[in-house]
Amino acid sequence: MPRSTAELVELFDIENIDDNLFRGRQPDTTLQRVFGGQVAAQALIAAARTTDGKTVHSLHSYFLHPGDTAVPIVYDVENLRDGRSFATRRVLARQHGRPIYVMTANFQVAEEGLEHQDVMPDVRPPEEGLTLAQINHRGGADEARAMAQWEAEWAALDVRYLGNSKVGGVSADGERPARAQVWLRADGRLSDDPLEHLAAFTYASDMTLISAALVPYGLRVGSPGMQVASLDHSIWFHKPFRADEWWLYDQQSPAATGGRGLVLARVFTQSGDLVATVAQEGLIRQRSSG
Repeated sequence: MPRSTAELVELFDIENIDDNLFRGRQPDTTLQRVFGGQVAAQALIAAARTTDGKTVHSLHSYFLHPGDTAVPIVYDVENLRDGRSFATRRVLARQHGRPIYVMTANFQVAEEGLEHQDVMPDVRPPEEGLTLAQINHRGGADEARAMAQWEAEWAALDVRYLGNSKVGGVSADGERPARAQVWLRADGRLSDDPLEHLAAFTYASDMTLISAALVPYGLRVGSPGMQVASLDHSIWFHKPFRADEWWLYDQQSPAATGGRGLVLARVFTQSGDLVATVAQEGLIRQRSSG
């Protein structure tokens, strides 16, 4: 996976191989399947390259099959609509002749309108959060190994976990038992290209979400016996923002049932602007000990 912001940006530099057809490179990784944030970010860039003068305001997607980390991903973009204000694209990501991911993205010309937003919750600053390497160490992993794994796979991101509603760090709420809060940013300066920030955010938005659905049970994504995978992913972009500056991922899971957990997340800048909303349903299947 990208070990720096520069490598992350290189991952976004997909190749145009024909009209509305693109090929995305793969990073060096020890992961057994393609990271969902990677394919979502590359698909968004492919869709955006077929529009003119419009910015994405929402995307909705499904993960269909695990991606193969050893071969490139081909992105086939279909033009569903080109209006004066809005444009819609559908992107099908393929490997080995079969689809692994599908996205529908909507783009809009910037305009003024009515505005309101939720108030940002009162949270501790990023500097008081724990890195995910520290979280892994607390979960029983060797400290040096946890840090080495983080540096090898996720060093392009700076992630600070504030806590959840079970272990502390996030205030308990009897009406919402599954809550977690995380600060994230790209760990290095990005250019001023808005698409670069949208792609970097989309890449990072697949981090930590499913974990919020496991909070009431005291489980983690890597807990023994857990089978965890992203099933779908949606983002609504409300305002422009920089992905290389801290943003709060305020997550809560309203329901888990049938081996699936739903997580909703509000995204705030440090200044309190609500800039995006994310929704994801994930597989949280417990395998029997037998």
